[in-house]
Amino acid sequence: MKFFRIFILSLLTLILFAGMAYATPSTTFWTPMVMDFQPFGVPHLGIDNYFTVGKKATNPSNNVPSFPTDFTIPEIGVLPFDKIQMEVGVDYLAPSDYPWFFNGKIGSPEDSYFKGQPALEIGVFNAGTKTASSARADHSNAAATTYDVLYGVIGKTIDPIGRITAGPYYGNPSALVSSTGKHENTGIMVAFDHGFAPVKDDKGNVLYNKWVFAADYASGKNYIGGGGFGMYYYFNADISLLTGPVWFNDQGINGRFKWTTQLDVNLPKWLGL
Repeated sequence: MKFFRIFILSLLTLILFAGMAYATPSTTFWTPMVMDFQPFGVPHLGIDNYFTVGKKATNPSNNVPSFPTDFTIPEIGVLPFDKIQMEVGVDYLAPSDYPWFFNGKIGSPEDSYFKGQPALEIGVFNAGTKTASSARADHSNAAATTYDVLYGVIGKTIDPIGRITAGPYYGNPSALVSSTGKHENTGIMVAFDHGFAPVKDDKGNVLYNKWVFAADYASGKNYIGGGGFGMYYYFNADISLLTGPVWFNDQGINGRFKWTTQLDVNLPKWLGL
């Protein structure tokens, strides 16, 4: 366990010193199973909310009425290459006793080295600051946040169906547990997205899709286990809004389901820089 924590911290240190930038990992909907990287040098902001619908606040079964709001501190790509790309960052969840979570990933986009090559990535997310041992020592109500989830991604675009990604994950067994305390720190994640209503330039090149349907799922009865589906609407190439429902594998941790709204903004073009 000590070796695992040292490995995670070493990986994060390597990622952070590669660019000294901060961000949440790119996501499809609920999971980081996505082939996209934040472009090099382009800061990104995001605000994600998860809340219940049609339930009273005093309902005893509504044990988790909402999640803390997730603020993405500027996400940014840190490698100026086409074949190898990287993004790094930090989440700030509020209100929360231990709000900071670190993230990063590195990989190779589709067709980088040969025609037909799938996208390949490896990363870490939900690396928090509250360890299981410190939670027991101070007798606080705050559960451990050092989920330290390592994951891999393999993805492919299948025209005209859409993009499909899948990969395994392995988290800190002391923190990634079920509501009954059982270790649930391994699993798989899958995702799908499909864009339509493309916006094109004067030469007919697709700049972005006005609408994108997204769906994903993570196995395991733990904090990250669950999935959902939703729709992105792109106001322009740099600003999008996602909304849809998310269900969870362990209702004792996250409740039955939440509705999410996620606003994402790329800064340079939006600010006219």
